[in-house]
Amino acid sequence: MKIVFLLHNAYAIGGTVRTTLNLAAALAEHGGHEVEIVSMSRHRESPRFAVDPRVALVPLVDTRDGSPDTRQSAFRKPARDFPAAEKRYKQYTLLHDQRARAYLTERCDADVVIGTRPGLNVYLALWGPRRALRIAQEHLRHDAHGKKLRTVLARHYRSLDAVVTMTEADAAVYRARMPLPGVRVLAVPNIVPPAAVPPSDGTSKIIAAAGRLAPGKRYDLLLEAFAAVSVKEPDWELRIYGGGAQEQRLRDLVSGLGLTGRARLMGAVSPIEPEFGRASLVVSASDAESFGMTLVEAMRCGVPVISTDAPLGPAEIITDGVDGRLVPVGDARALAEAMVDLIEDGPGRRSMAAAALASAHRYDPEPIVAHYGSLFTQLRASRRRRTWQRFRARAANWARRKVRSARGAWPGRPGGTPDDRRRSTPSRGTARPRHS
Repeated sequence: MKIVFLLHNAYAIGGTVRTTLNLAAALAEHGGHEVEIVSMSRHRESPRFAVDPRVALVPLVDTRDGSPDTRQSAFRKPARDFPAAEKRYKQYTLLHDQRARAYLTERCDADVVIGTRPGLNVYLALWGPRRALRIAQEHLRHDAHGKKLRTVLARHYRSLDAVVTMTEADAAVYRARMPLPGVRVLAVPNIVPPAAVPPSDGTSKIIAAAGRLAPGKRYDLLLEAFAAVSVKEPDWELRIYGGGAQEQRLRDLVSGLGLTGRARLMGAVSPIEPEFGRASLVVSASDAESFGMTLVEAMRCGVPVISTDAPLGPAEIITDGVDGRLVPVGDARALAEAMVDLIEDGPGRRSMAAAALASAHRYDPEPIVAHYGSLFTQLRASRRRRTWQRFRARAANWARRKVRSARGAWPGRPGGTPDDRRRSTPSRGTARPRHS
């Protein structure tokens, strides 16, 4: 079976890039599939992450300075088909639209095509080969999309075969708020391969955190909580890995809280597993998580994780009190208390570390590849039935619109036009006819 992934930029660093490469490699190795990744853009010579040699990489638009693509007139015009409400819209051009359409309608011979972000899922709905299974992956939560984008997606996702979210909680939100007759909506978690480093021995006095230095990750809350921890446990150190717009603000906060030398911003590091392997705790203070890759990566390194119980991922990854701790979102005190509890309870911390390492096997490549294989089989077997469901839903919607239109046009009905209502309602000062 040939499987094609549509990816924003396979040459960049990002969670979706990494998880797509992991899944592509696993489908090739464990599923025996022919796999191709189609990168909408290419901004450098080589990908930053290693690409499995069994996976073909096809860039569509070369955005490097001086490339022939940048001299095309279509490259200087905004995209027309990529949705304007999508976060990446400004990175797409008319040339991207043209190349994506040409690839999907003329070159794509896949049995399965998987889009990996909303705008690419729209491309897939518009032009994906009808003989192929067309699957939209959602790496962001439903509620992370704006209202305008959700409206666009609801219209286009109806023509796809499946929508795959990263968590069951998010799949439930899609089912409730974006009815898609004939479209399978389900959760399949990301693959997180086993760490290529020995598990942490749990003896260091290091707490680690990793991710973009963005407001939603709440490193300000983590630093506030660690300030309270450091009063009781002055020998422990906090290391934050990542880069982003909030770096200077967080450096100022470290200084302002008197944590210089005890809380360190380490910059972006890849791979992160060797750093987690040096820690005894990993902490996440996020307000929301679509999945929580760093949580699983830490567990893969035999490190217990303390996380806010953020929607939607952490509670599906961490079993509170068994392989980690969950605390209320936005509660610095609860976060600090959980850190102190595990710092002071060495045996409990080591027990959680062992449980975390065992629990992380849920994200091994083999079971997730098997899950996708089962999904492909079910979608093919149910294709006729799902087409009928889609047809019935469209017919019912058409009938409802006709009924509303007929009611609105009937004189005297509350839903009629203003002219209808004026004709059917006596004007003031006009005598009503008397009945004998």
